[in-house]
Amino acid sequence: MSRDDEYDYLFKVVLIGDSGVGKTNLLGRFTRNEFNLESKSTIGVEFATRSIQVDNKTIKAQIWDTAGQERYRAITSAYYRGAVGALLVYDISKHSTYESVSRWLKELRDHADSNIVIMLVGNKSDLRHLRAVPTDEAKQFAGKSIFFFYIF
Repeated sequence: MSRDDEYDYLFKVVLIGDSGVGKTNLLGRFTRNEFNLESKSTIGVEFATRSIQVDNKTIKAQIWDTAGQERYRAITSAYYRGAVGALLVYDISKHSTYESVSRWLKELRDHADSNIVIMLVGNKSDLRHLRAVPTDEAKQFAGKSIFFFYIF
């Protein structure tokens, strides 16, 4: 068995949100510590893994990057199966991506396990001077919808 196959727990997490919110760069930063300023739209679904140590246990995170474009949305529903977590991502500088959060949340709740852990992620915090979504508004929505909130 290769070292990459040795783990105590495997957790599947899906990244969802509109096209262009930075899901692919979140994946790249977490799994390879890379950032690509010229990232292209994901077609279909991609995934990458990263293993981390917690309390002497190896946890392998399998992160799935789903296409945010409308024409690929039918592809993504099958990939919610088996996910224990979801990062629902919006761009803090584009209010329209935040407005889509409710639609993504409905799709997630329609297709994912009812016990999935959901985190709302306000992405592109480096563009805070262009902020179009107030932090308090997103925090309130996350609290009302019973999931976590994070700005990245």
